[in-house]
Amino acid sequence: MPATSREQPLPDLPRPAGAATPRLSPGLKYMVASAFFFSLMSLLVKLAGQRFPTMELVFARALVVSTLALVAIRVRRASLASPDMRLLVLRGLFGLAALSCFYYSVVKLPLAVATVLHFTNPLFTALIAGIFLGEALRLREVALTLASLVGVVIVARPVSALGLPGQGYPLPALAAALAGALLSAAAYTLVRRLRRNDPMVVVFYFAAVSVVLAGPAMIPVAVGPQGWEWVLLLGVGVATFLGQVFLTLGLQRELAGRAMSYSYLQIVFAGGWGYVVFAEVPTVDTVIGAAVIVAATVLLGRLRPAGSE
Repeated sequence: MPATSREQPLPDLPRPAGAATPRLSPGLKYMVASAFFFSLMSLLVKLAGQRFPTMELVFARALVVSTLALVAIRVRRASLASPDMRLLVLRGLFGLAALSCFYYSVVKLPLAVATVLHFTNPLFTALIAGIFLGEALRLREVALTLASLVGVVIVARPVSALGLPGQGYPLPALAAALAGALLSAAAYTLVRRLRRNDPMVVVFYFAAVSVVLAGPAMIPVAVGPQGWEWVLLLGVGVATFLGQVFLTLGLQRELAGRAMSYSYLQIVFAGGWGYVVFAEVPTVDTVIGAAVIVAATVLLGRLRPAGSE
């Protein structure tokens, strides 16, 4: 659960006298690790997506994550029973739809572009939470959301995508990326309503719903993994789970606003993976649009108290 504005980050362990002050606190190191593993997940999805359909990737990820989450629940001796079962299932449905859109966009777009567009979800979350949860939504926050959408236009290059001069990206992939961000925002808004539930329980039900629904959907188009492809599919789930674990550890040890600002390293990592593995060189407009989106979202985090994230 994210820290409230009254909570303080957990104190660091005492250091020996004369020891140098670390550049990053343990909480921020966890956030860096989280960004790395989430970017690794995107890389593995893009690699696997060259042969496997989206629903099969979603199913493989969900199967691994649900298994690991169930083990964690047993170790923590938490209960799977919850009075919020309907909300847990609904969160799983929104999450499944968001994940499907995101995976499709990762396969069809440059890795950095898909990741940048996905990071519009905090702004959508602020809007949805303001409408459905009654959270204060000020004019400045609406303005930042509009500014972020300007960044989206710069990244997406819709003019050239519509057939005018220039190199654009396919509209279905752009639409999927933005739909994934919007659906993620709806899922995150539901997570706010599920704060009294153990985090691993929320993760488990999200993954379990995906297993139940993505399984039948992938059967008509399923491709049998061969050799190292089993490791690739397993890696998608493991990287996702590790990203979630380190994200939770980071938020437990740092104030939410400061911690989440480090999640934008995922864009940097994604750009690096895209360059090294796929020879994708970010264009100038991608960099400018990403800067606009990140700046707008970081400012939003500063405007809202930590407990509102």
